[in-house]
Amino acid sequence: MNNFKKIGLTALAASLVSTSVFAGEVTVAGSASMTVEGYTGDSQDAGKGFSMGNQLTFTGGGELDNGMTVGISFVLDQGDDGTTTGTAHNGTSPFDNHSISISSDAMGTFVMHGEGGSNAQAAIDTTAAGDIWDTFDGANVGTAVSSSTSGADIMVYTLPSMVDGLSVSASYSPQQAAAASSTAYALTYTGFDGLSASYGKGEANTAASSTDADTTTMKASYAYGSFTVAYSNNDYQSNVADADQETSSYKLSYTVSDAVSVSYGHEEIEKEGTTTDAEFDKISASYTSGGMTVTATSAESKNAIHSTGALDDRDYWSLGLSFAF
Repeated sequence: MNNFKKIGLTALAASLVSTSVFAGEVTVAGSASMTVEGYTGDSQDAGKGFSMGNQLTFTGGGELDNGMTVGISFVLDQGDDGTTTGTAHNGTSPFDNHSISISSDAMGTFVMHGEGGSNAQAAIDTTAAGDIWDTFDGANVGTAVSSSTSGADIMVYTLPSMVDGLSVSASYSPQQAAAASSTAYALTYTGFDGLSASYGKGEANTAASSTDADTTTMKASYAYGSFTVAYSNNDYQSNVADADQETSSYKLSYTVSDAVSVSYGHEEIEKEGTTTDAEFDKISASYTSGGMTVTATSAESKNAIHSTGALDDRDYWSLGLSFAF
């Protein structure tokens, strides 16, 4: 996003552990989108649906006199918490993800997520194709891909650079209610031109060890000229019977020009206790001009609830217009 407003701040009387902030800056970035979409297939014609998105992200920070940098991030997004339970700011609240970070070249970066945080493993667990399965939630048909514990009150630490191109992070989700605490870690290597490779592992611990789970994510992408190929594998292992999942995905992308790109993605979800894998495919094209992007998408699901006898095959299409400012 491009900055749309900057406000310079001079800290007159601020301290963190008895150290002062010399100067700080608050940056506000915005995004907005409009989408028309529809679902058809298996005795369903849902017609057209319209949706919109809008949010402002406030980011601030300043350098302390000991060389450390402190930053904050806060998202303003009306109604985004509508499906969040157990909090007093559900539904109509305009406030969303927020975090505080402390960093230095020697120490690395520590981030405390008050809400909307991803643990180290969950931060890389988006499939290579971009979570096509999640598109079909709107048709009330599909299967969710399970992951390790994320959300509120997560601490994430990224180590300082030790090897060129290697990023290492770890996270801790403290015990909440009756659930046990959970940990996660991830490594990402980008030291070879065009290559990005990641590995992560995270826990989803509960009050009873009989329902604990672990998720392992492996993914890689390689760009050569105008082509990019990506692959990912998410393996979810649970102590609950018939809850294990393995999600494999790949994506092929071609950049036609600086403004135009096209891609094809595929996902396959194997679930314990079933004999039929869920499959999802998507073709998309986008055009970008300045801060505006136009996107056209066509996707389909097959055996989305792991049963060939159920009415769970769907087609999806959408046209979207988004802005960054």
